Amino acid sequence: MVLAAGLGKRMRPITETMPKPLVEISGKTLLDWGLDSLAIAGVERAVVNVHYLPDQIVAHVANRKQPHVLISDERDGLLDSAGGIVKALPELGTAPFYIVNADTFWIDEGAPNLARLALAWDDARMDILIMLAALPQATGHSGGTDFLVASDGRLSRAKGAPEGLIYAGAAIINPRIFEGATATPASLNRYFDQAISAGRLFGMQMQGSWITVGTPDAIAPAEAVVKRALAGAQ
Repeated sequence: MVLAAGLGKRMRPITETMPKPLVEISGKTLLDWGLDSLAIAGVERAVVNVHYLPDQIVAHVANRKQPHVLISDERDGLLDSAGGIVKALPELGTAPFYIVNADTFWIDEGAPNLARLALAWDDARMDILIMLAALPQATGHSGGTDFLVASDGRLSRAKGAPEGLIYAGAAIINPRIFEGATATPASLNRYFDQAISAGRLFGMQMQGSWITVGTPDAIAPAEAVVKRALAGAQ
């Protein structure tokens, strides 16, 4: 699932006329950076939720073949990250699935990071497996760190500790964690904390460059990182 229903207020004035997931970085929309990463990992079907200026996103993905895109329509009310996932569960099914934020992306170095995440998944031990980035890997990140990683991969809240890592906007989730939940506004942070308490939130550090684009000023630095990363890969 690609979470694409946000309002993108910090990206104004660009987002006064387009939803943030359709902002282009190096000739590719933020949404397509995420969908292409899922395609590389072998995902055949993705759910994209929409709320703000939804018709533009619906038209943009209409002819997408890999992955084929299904729309989860939230134009009647924004449900936040977890609420949006719960609404889409009938399409997502009962097996573990990827979630990807539509306002961050990454440049893989070596094996695709989503494929690495799938290889690291252990359903017997995990409810959620998060992709993480170190501060030196990040461009456009203005906050602190999110999680500390134990020797066995289990996560706890970093609360900005310098040795912590950043949530890199991608994860694998087992939908059993949403049992009994309703499609009402709720943040994934609630489920992260529940998984921490159960010892079932794990993390894997990505390889490559992680990019977040929060404001118009972040576009140029993001494009510079893409250019350097792609030049180095040739």
